[in-house]
Amino acid sequence: MSSENVIAVVGATGAQGRGLVRAILENPEAGFRARAITRNPASQAARSLASAGVEVVRANVDDEASLTAALHGAHGVFFATLFWRHLWAEREVVQSRTMATAARSANVRHMIWSTREEVRDADARRLTTDRPHAREADRCYADVDVPTTTLYTSFVWEHFITAGIGPKLGPLGELRLTLPVGDARLPGISCDDIGRAALGIFQDGSRWIGQTVGVAGEHLTGGEMAASLSRALSRTVRYHPIAPEHYRALGIPGAGHLGNMYQFTPEGDDAFCARRCVSVTRSLNPALQSFDMWLLMNASRIPVGVVVF
Repeated sequence: MSSENVIAVVGATGAQGRGLVRAILENPEAGFRARAITRNPASQAARSLASAGVEVVRANVDDEASLTAALHGAHGVFFATLFWRHLWAEREVVQSRTMATAARSANVRHMIWSTREEVRDADARRLTTDRPHAREADRCYADVDVPTTTLYTSFVWEHFITAGIGPKLGPLGELRLTLPVGDARLPGISCDDIGRAALGIFQDGSRWIGQTVGVAGEHLTGGEMAASLSRALSRTVRYHPIAPEHYRALGIPGAGHLGNMYQFTPEGDDAFCARRCVSVTRSLNPALQSFDMWLLMNASRIPVGVVVF
């Protein structure tokens, strides 16, 4: 297989990147092979990819020369915002510019930029952004001469496992799912399905270049998610909606930015969901999972905390 069939995945040991690498490995008929770009090829996650036959290359998104070299000869590249890794807006802009410039220098033929919209678009008077320099970061990709697809992601269900937002014990011993989205529907998806949808975009090629694609597995209310969690955990989980400003005050890492993001969901509900079309996602990824399907495989991994909100 020629190097032109290579999809370089920056952040391949992260949640979304790992999902795309798995999708490429599981679908050899798609005609691509993965090149995992990571800061630390010696990490356990990187070694696991290498043992699965993935090409693993060291590069740092803070070092344009190393990233350009790592992308050399690749047909496509997958970038995801790194804002949630460091919560530093100015650094996100610099890293985005580095990634975009490296892709241009390496003559990449198709770039996917996984991100979220600027929430100040909803109401600049009241909402701050979950990524304070989102427009500037996105502009870095618009300004380079590389065929690009912008991928809008949704709430990833793996957050129930890794981000400390799974059901918690309430004051009466009941389990509570606490989210600041009121009665609005929240688009959600698994990281694996984001990866499969990204592979579908690369397969369709020119159809999605210059386009923005939003992905979701389901649009669910907090009450519907609580009902699914109740069935999967065999324990009653009650939905506990709180105001975004109260959520921002919680001791969850990144709660301030997450509160802004969640506030945008109910206030821009129709447009937010419309940009994340389930049927479009399924056309890219026929194996798309529902929340109940995801829970069948992952409910046992969700920690039930002893935190009272």
